[in-house]
Amino acid sequence: MTNTSGDAYPLADTMTTSVAVHDGATVLTVAGEVDLATAPALENAIEGVLGEKPAALIIDLTRVSFLASAGMAALVAAHQRAGAATTIAVVADGPATSRQLKMTSLDQVFALYSTLDAALAAVGKG
Repeated sequence: MTNTSGDAYPLADTMTTSVAVHDGATVLTVAGEVDLATAPALENAIEGVLGEKPAALIIDLTRVSFLASAGMAALVAAHQRAGAATTIAVVADGPATSRQLKMTSLDQVFALYSTLDAALAAVGKG
């Protein structure tokens, strides 16, 4: 089968993002696979949200089925870019996400929650 789409990375559409505001916090929901091909789209989505200078950004990974090191690097870059201006929190509850974040000690870099409600409650206190 020939790829006629012109896409160098035909699997790059296996990840989607959406943005919503909940209780004053901006929530970036990510779904699908975050790998080398899709991490740039995640970085762009994060940059777009951080450009609005929200008080808090919650990155919800509960619908992510695969999280590669490129995706973890995007999360670290988001934390660094946000600095003190924006509180960053990550929601991850499954073995595809929270396990890697804990094994690499990234749960020590940014706040990690198992549910969106827990993250919203925590950033609401800040």
